[in-house]
Amino acid sequence: MNICFFSDERSGRFHPLTLTRPMDDLRVGVFTIREKWERSLAVSNTCRLEPEYLKGVFRKGTLAEGESCLWINSRFLPSQDLIQAINELEDGQGLVHEDDLIAARTDYPFSKDFFRDNNYPESGLEKVEFSGAQSLNNIWDLVELNAQQIEADIKRSNIEHISNSGLGVEAVVQNSDHIYIGQNVNIEPGCIFIAKDGPIIIEDGATIEAGSILRGPVAVCKGATVKMAARIYGGTTIGPVCKVGGEVSGSIFHSYSNKAHDGFCGNSIFGQWVNLGANTVTSNLKNDYKEIQVIDWDTKSPIDTGRQFLGTIMGDHSKTAINTMLNTGTVCGVSSNVFVDDLSPKVIESFTWLGPQGPALYRFDKALEVMKAMMKRREVELTPEYQKMMKNILNNRKGDG
Repeated sequence: MNICFFSDERSGRFHPLTLTRPMDDLRVGVFTIREKWERSLAVSNTCRLEPEYLKGVFRKGTLAEGESCLWINSRFLPSQDLIQAINELEDGQGLVHEDDLIAARTDYPFSKDFFRDNNYPESGLEKVEFSGAQSLNNIWDLVELNAQQIEADIKRSNIEHISNSGLGVEAVVQNSDHIYIGQNVNIEPGCIFIAKDGPIIIEDGATIEAGSILRGPVAVCKGATVKMAARIYGGTTIGPVCKVGGEVSGSIFHSYSNKAHDGFCGNSIFGQWVNLGANTVTSNLKNDYKEIQVIDWDTKSPIDTGRQFLGTIMGDHSKTAINTMLNTGTVCGVSSNVFVDDLSPKVIESFTWLGPQGPALYRFDKALEVMKAMMKRREVELTPEYQKMMKNILNNRKGDG
């Protein structure tokens, strides 16, 4: 059986995060959407449709000749009931929820043409209704569902809780049955793990520095570091190879991003290769306690989120200077440099050099120098395909400068 991920027209609601990744590469909970499905379906070889500008940056994969294809909408999250319904699909059937295609099964001759044309089947399917599917409809759903998805992903992980494996360090632990520790984890003395309100998972190769406090549900992913005396509250995911310190609540760091110093971060989402300067703070609550609006990335129209708490959404490679104040519901694009001495604007376009005098264009050659330097420190290559993707983002930029 071939497994192929696709994104529907709503994936644009996840800009600027999906300017640099396919929808299935978004992280919510412990794993990315693709990793959740692979673990739930017990498969390891999947493929995806991809926009032209991501070609070569992410692997598209291939279809195995002669085998049927299971198409999966990347906005939907797996559950036991959904997996069962998908497994019961026959060739030519599509599983739908409120007119949205969740998944479809098609034979190889039908599938190969769609895959070749970078498209997915929407018509010509026998519809099978499914109620209760969990989907991501807007970008802030990632933080809304993160705590729940950490708990769901524990069941997809093969890490044992510490009552079986043992913690092996001097630490204060509450509710050890809900604390999961991987291999080669470095936990320094004086740490406190509180799992009474949700689980804590620390994946292989992670480091929890001395005096840190983690209150679940929290995920510290592979190779990540929680800096000394950090306070990490529930609903937080620290992605692979991230370094995070200070006070963090209800936030997602995708991978290779740093918030190594003090400063509050709440109900926010950061892509890859982000760096927050010391004492950068995110406002996540309006003074009048009203629901927060965000500006749609593409239309620039305000959208009611229905949320009282929402901080910053920041795309890959963007950075802040020390003491930066990010406004409630700020949306920042890719590869921007923010060093304002007042609250940030609500929208910061990609490749923006934003200082006290206002926004200017961040020169592409200088931006690439910084990308290359940061990625080299983690032994990751800045490939020609990656540069082409970044150039595409710059060419479609709508900001000043």
